[in-house]
Amino acid sequence: MGRFLLFFSCLSLLFSCSTAETSSSSKRNQGPVAHNTIVDCILYDGMSKTSKELVKLAPETEVQVTDTVDYYFMKVRVVKDGQTYNGYLHRNCFGQ
Repeated sequence: MGRFLLFFSCLSLLFSCSTAETSSSSKRNQGPVAHNTIVDCILYDGMSKTSKELVKLAPETEVQVTDTVDYYFMKVRVVKDGQTYNGYLHRNCFGQ
């Protein structure tokens, strides 16, 4: 009985790991996702306090999130006044 239980435990663990791996890889293959800002935000050239400000964004500005860099920043693409800007926004520019 012990071997039977051990076999099915290992089998279920194997299936759960392979399922989690499949779902996470499909998320990485997505392209840019459009979101709207909820507050006034500044698009930065980098992720430091001394980074150059590229453009100021008003609430409800549509941006394309291309990558999640870390807990605080997201890499985005913005089209404003006919120009395309690539830079970094704080996560608090978006709703939850």
